Amino acid sequence: MTGSTATTGGAGAPAPSKDRAPEEGNGKRPGFMAGSAGPLVGLVVAFGLLCIVGAVTAPERFVDIDNVLTILRLAAVIGVVSVGMTFVIIGGGIDLSVGALVALSSVWATTLATQQMAEDFHWIVMVFTAIAVGAGAGLVNGIVIAYGRLVAFIATLAMLAAARGLAEIIANRRTQIVQNEGFLDFFGGDVLGVPSLVIIWALVSAGGWVLLNRTTFGRHTFAVGGNAEAARLAGIRVQWHTLKLYVLSGITCGIAAVMLMARTTTGTSTHGTLLELEVIAAVVIGGTLLTGGRGTIVGTVLGVLIFTTLENVFTLNNLSSSIQAVAQGVIIVLAVLLQMRLAEGRGGGSGRLSRLRSGRGGPAGDRPGSGSTP
Repeated sequence: MTGSTATTGGAGAPAPSKDRAPEEGNGKRPGFMAGSAGPLVGLVVAFGLLCIVGAVTAPERFVDIDNVLTILRLAAVIGVVSVGMTFVIIGGGIDLSVGALVALSSVWATTLATQQMAEDFHWIVMVFTAIAVGAGAGLVNGIVIAYGRLVAFIATLAMLAAARGLAEIIANRRTQIVQNEGFLDFFGGDVLGVPSLVIIWALVSAGGWVLLNRTTFGRHTFAVGGNAEAARLAGIRVQWHTLKLYVLSGITCGIAAVMLMARTTTGTSTHGTLLELEVIAAVVIGGTLLTGGRGTIVGTVLGVLIFTTLENVFTLNNLSSSIQAVAQGVIIVLAVLLQMRLAEGRGGGSGRLSRLRSGRGGPAGDRPGSGSTP
């Protein structure tokens, strides 16, 4: 699939030499799993094995259609936010504020004033409000990171605290009930037996795939994440593009807020608690490199399904949440180690990883939010 490697953008990245061995030093060629399709096949196999485990350990409950729909509904919210996070991480950044932005968007869209406007005009007002709040917060993140030169980790951590606090102030620490029946009927219903929330996730994922793999925006995202300095020299406005990535992440948070409002019929400052951890974990499991420059939407979708199905299997087998947390942590570590192994199996990967391990930095160039000085 196009756009799955850091060289997709072609923005000044050196082309691999045809006569150079893929593995420098030992002359070995990388195996199938080191190719572009290998990780995706591995994810499909892992998901299949997980489904088999669920079917064996809880045969009657796991394969029940209601349980499958429950998994998809739970995965839908995480999946929508994960699409935006995939773009941000491929572009060399990170967004820790997504959970708080979901909460802030849901609270703002369910205030009495907003719901009264929805009653007077149309429930689309609530949808527009949630998306606008998410996009606005993402814009603030983008400005601080791209033009303020603040490290993305710190900037989004500050937004996490500020957005969650603002949501508590607006809601006065109370749960706001969604009373618009038209809104609940549209987003809480289904089409041919498929929940509307799942359809929204599918549409957002399809749109994200097209944007990442079939547009200039996607090519620029790979280029900026792979080597920001080379991208700048190739004519890409790195700061402007970084800002747009965080706005995109904020928009997906707004969409996810609408989905949570429909699923729970509430808007509250507690929505999205620890969502950022689940989203980042799903994206990493899906094969997106935390160092930027490589990732796929398909991998992210599979990562979300694996993560959500794992939780479902643990729940059906009455395992404690503590054991679930331990298992999730182990899976995340294994996923990152696998990423490093696959990166070393590709040309140039070992040099990049050695620089990262030694603290000398990777090929981020002058990437905004990477911690480099202006």
